[in-house]
Amino acid sequence: MAGRLAGAGALLALRVLLALRALPAAAHPQCLDFRPPFRPPRPLRFCAQYSAFGCCAPEQDAALAHRFGALAARVDARVWAACAGYALDLLCQECSPYAAHLYDAEDPSTPLRTVPGLCEDYCLDMWQTCRGLFRHLSPDRELWALEGNRAKFCRYLSLDDADYCFPRLLVNENLNLNLGRVAADAKGCLQLCLEEVANGLRNPVAMVHARDGTHRLFVAEQVGLVWAYLPDHSRLEKPFLNISRAVLTSPWEGDERGFLGIAFHPDSRRNRRLFVYYSVGVDFDEWIRISEFRVSQDDENAVDHGSERIILEIEEPASNHNGGQLLFGDDGYLYIFTGDGGMAGDPFGKFGNAQNKSALLGKVLRIDVDRRERGAPYGIPPDNPFAGDPAARPEVYALGVRNMWRCSFDRGDPESGAGRGRLFCGDVGQNKFEEVDLVERGRNYGWRAREGFECYDRKLCANASLDDVLPIFAYPHKMGKSVTGGYVYRGCEYPNLNGLYIFGDFMSGRLMSLRENPGTGQWRYSEICMGRGQTCAFPGLINNYYPHVISFAEDEAGELYFMSTGVPSATAARGVIYKVIDPSRRAPPGKCQIHPAHVKVRSRLIPFVPKEKFIRTPESTPRPTARAPTKAPRRTRPTPRPARPTRRPGGRRGGGRRRGRPNTAEPAPSNGAVRLVRPAGLSPGRGRVEVFAEGRWGTVCDDAWDTKAASVVCRQLGFAHAVRAVKRAEFGEGRTLPILLDDVRCVGSERSLLECAHAGVGTHNCGHQEDAGVVCSHEDPNS
Repeated sequence: MAGRLAGAGALLALRVLLALRALPAAAHPQCLDFRPPFRPPRPLRFCAQYSAFGCCAPEQDAALAHRFGALAARVDARVWAACAGYALDLLCQECSPYAAHLYDAEDPSTPLRTVPGLCEDYCLDMWQTCRGLFRHLSPDRELWALEGNRAKFCRYLSLDDADYCFPRLLVNENLNLNLGRVAADAKGCLQLCLEEVANGLRNPVAMVHARDGTHRLFVAEQVGLVWAYLPDHSRLEKPFLNISRAVLTSPWEGDERGFLGIAFHPDSRRNRRLFVYYSVGVDFDEWIRISEFRVSQDDENAVDHGSERIILEIEEPASNHNGGQLLFGDDGYLYIFTGDGGMAGDPFGKFGNAQNKSALLGKVLRIDVDRRERGAPYGIPPDNPFAGDPAARPEVYALGVRNMWRCSFDRGDPESGAGRGRLFCGDVGQNKFEEVDLVERGRNYGWRAREGFECYDRKLCANASLDDVLPIFAYPHKMGKSVTGGYVYRGCEYPNLNGLYIFGDFMSGRLMSLRENPGTGQWRYSEICMGRGQTCAFPGLINNYYPHVISFAEDEAGELYFMSTGVPSATAARGVIYKVIDPSRRAPPGKCQIHPAHVKVRSRLIPFVPKEKFIRTPESTPRPTARAPTKAPRRTRPTPRPARPTRRPGGRRGGGRRRGRPNTAEPAPSNGAVRLVRPAGLSPGRGRVEVFAEGRWGTVCDDAWDTKAASVVCRQLGFAHAVRAVKRAEFGEGRTLPILLDDVRCVGSERSLLECAHAGVGTHNCGHQEDAGVVCSHEDPNS
């Protein structure tokens, strides 16, 4: 019977709609539970027209069929014969993908209509023969009172937004053309939304789960603290791990050192083991350390800090390019991703660290942490590609990487398992390109011979024996200058995103995606924008984020997150964690339910309070005008280029949220700001002093230059102590700049050199051979 009635309703609607023309509208599918529509797990028997996509699961469909039957029993048979099609139409609008609009329920704070909004022609037609039906469909007595006045009756049932009235929305091309697909703007930019899940973090560099069924999230800050979050987003007041006293970092915006990575052992539920990657230093010697810790036997939300066992340490010749990723593969081995050692152009040795198989820098390493051999606290997997090469380190799994920042293993398609185990990495470029690589055993990823698809070192690039692997994608620096690798989405909640690799750029704030063509193996690029107009107008969703995209993460169920900040300093609590949301389609209700294992909590819980807001914007972020190359140009184009240091996790200044394109121009330094310029090879904290005054940078003469003046500079730069006031251009002459300060005399407590006594900005009787410098330190030189 339902099929015949559906046909009658459809014919009636068609007669009315033949004269209607679709009007422009911004599609915003939404259900009465204020969430996106879905594809029912099996066809609906009553509201069959919404079997492919809508807002009803079979249980809701059956409930509507029951209401229809009850209605038929109450209505006179002759009336029912004429009006059953109308009843079917109206009841089934609860299953429409636009149900929230039809019932004026886009916001939980607004009262729900009892009858869907009707187009005027349809309402006038229905009023003629079936107006008495509304007394059985709606308890609204105000509507009943208007039953005798056709005009007022239909005005009462109209919608302010006529595009969404029934049945006009059925033929509105703008509403239905791509219904159920990820929305894209006119330039192809995918429109997604976000949910804020944590805030107030200091450069959140990593977020992981323990694979233990508790669905806790562990969030690491660059300063060396790890926080435990429960599934309801509340945070434990006591840190899960605190090694901030051992971690080497600073407040500088741009310091790449710090706590950089964390990974739980695959069997951590039983053995309580986890591994961390962080920077350490003594005086001017710095290195990276990979250590094992164990979760406390007394508190599963706290690490036993006395359990640290150092697994591996690697000396860092410079303070940048520190790598930082730790991952366990399906093979049970620990993968370690190191940078090339820093500075620019990988200048170490004949071919650089990255191409030197006997060096651990510039590599992907793979070790077995479950056994020990050769006197080391770990073993070598027997199938490591260079395990039998006496000229290579046996830990090396892949080489030729510059500074891979954020890598991930693909979980594989939830149904077929396709793609499982693929290893994706973002590798930060030098001066021209950022790249995304698929890392495989024993392969060479080209640095420093190649940057992206182009040559960087002429001689190395021309070497036929290099046998390097090209990236799957590279983009130029007009799109971004520091890639942050992401994940292939394999979660349950948003089926349209399955197989989409989502990543970002720290410097431009751009979110991007790649989708593989399984037939050709080519990867198609799409930028990701925050939804325009009403696209993200769902309760709890937002459409903006802070621009410095630091890292991406998966939760235990495979849902995708990213972390960003407005101020990229290890001491600025401006970091936020966002969950990625597809507003176009969700999984059927109940399919993605999780049942977290119980966790005994000993610490006080701090409830989550969201701070970010939805911002209504008419336009989404445009896609870049020039797309990055998707296949390699000819391999014979050498492009030598000047040195450029890269960041991680700090970077350029800027604190605004990214709604459209964040402003990529560098803000002007404040008056009195200082910086150190140092020759290549010198560690941070030492160099020639340059000061910003009256809108320009300049040098400082060393007349009267002493440790009191040096302490002012060091404090401005985040150092606690001035070791030495340097004179006579020991760190080089700044001949391209004016001399701005001379005869500087400080007490030592001033906030900048401009507050000290001096001859006046631009007034001097010295030359650049007297340019002043400093040596700063975090440690007291006299202790």
